[in-house]
Amino acid sequence: MKNITLNNGVEIPILGFGTFQITDPEQAETAVREAIQAGYRHIDTAQSYMNEEAVGRGIAISDVPRDELFITTKIWVENASYQGVIESFERSLKRLGLTYIDLLLIHQPFGDVYGAWRAMEELQGQGKIRAIGISNFAVDRAVDLAEFNKITPQVNQIEINPFQQQTKNIAALKAEGIMPEAWAPFAEGKKDIFNNPILVKIGEKYKKSVAQVITRWLVEQDIIVLAKSVKRERMKENLDVFDFELTEADKNEIATLNEGESQFFSHADPEMIRWMASRRMDV
Repeated sequence: MKNITLNNGVEIPILGFGTFQITDPEQAETAVREAIQAGYRHIDTAQSYMNEEAVGRGIAISDVPRDELFITTKIWVENASYQGVIESFERSLKRLGLTYIDLLLIHQPFGDVYGAWRAMEELQGQGKIRAIGISNFAVDRAVDLAEFNKITPQVNQIEINPFQQQTKNIAALKAEGIMPEAWAPFAEGKKDIFNNPILVKIGEKYKKSVAQVITRWLVEQDIIVLAKSVKRERMKENLDVFDFELTEADKNEIATLNEGESQFFSHADPEMIRWMASRRMDV
């Protein structure tokens, strides 16, 4: 497994296992255990996924030493404040059954993100978090947060996939020392991505699936990738991307798929902001 070194020296596996929408406790526990058995060492969850406890059980029964795993969780909007982070972080730790978190992210760029960030800086200083970062922040918001605080975010987890490639934003984040991490790398199957002619053709050339082609495309850009599947064979497949390389011609073809907009929603949409602000989950 290839690791990426963050701006504070912490290493993160470039391939992570995402648990978004795996809400059934038994399924989430099994998926995490099987992902670790398949070879994943980076597990991503969040307060809003409502599965931290099940993820923690999957980690506990994996029999892999804690220091060999990299665990991420995220602070939801209702907890995006100084005190909200301090209190909800301890609840997340308890649910996960852990004594520290490898990466803690502010899940959305809403609420008192400055107060939240100060709390995260303190928790990192206390050794309770190894790396801190953000998610879904536009580049200007990320730079603003970095410039007016002590610590520059180590990661920004954003939507990156062949239809939303974010090339300029990725370059800008890296220039600030912020490592991009891709959620929805397969666009959650939208626009029949797994049958896209360009991606299928490239996959056939290397005897790889479309998911493997996309993952390899991101890995070659040094972008952390979060893949999700509850099927064991797909978990193994999504890890098997280190025995081939894309050509410049391949990359140029993939570039033609870029539409330059989210496949899901806009974080600048006032209605979406209001919805997130009103979503209370007692986490």
